[in-house]
Amino acid sequence: MKNDPLFYVVAAACLVVVVILMMGIGGFAKGNADGGKRANKIMRMRIVAQFIAIVLIVGYVWLRRS
Repeated sequence: MKNDPLFYVVAAACLVVVVILMMGIGGFAKGNADGGKRANKIMRMRIVAQFIAIVLIVGYVWLRRS
């Protein structure tokens, strides 16, 4: 796995999802109305990033299953 660049792309996509999730949770923790609206937008971004990460994971498994 260390020599496989696609593995690093998948790992980076997963890390991006985690970072976006933490930003969204932090926005909800602020408690003000403006922070909640921003956190909702960030959580929508997380869903898109999570979809991309899942597609990359499935593609990685499909390509490396041999």
